[in-house]
Amino acid sequence: MGLQQTLKALADPIRREILNMLKKGRLSAGEISEHFSVSAPSISRHLSVLKDADLIRDTREGKFIFYEINTTVLEETMLWIADLKGDNNHAEKE
Repeated sequence: MGLQQTLKALADPIRREILNMLKKGRLSAGEISEHFSVSAPSISRHLSVLKDADLIRDTREGKFIFYEINTTVLEETMLWIADLKGDNNHAEKE
């Protein structure tokens, strides 16, 4: 996934809150929807954006879909930001 898509997905406060909820464990779309005062289709769209950015994964179990966080993309983004910031130890050696 591209960094631009990841950052776009992280830009929305509802999507960031969904990620915060999922760091505690997997949840169904209904459980996620109950936490917000927006419509279920709106939450579905937010979940779709997060999934397209590979920030979450879904698993179907019967008639339910459960979502869980994918930290790999977040780790890659953090490494990119750290690299952008620069390594102070590297600068001192030069």
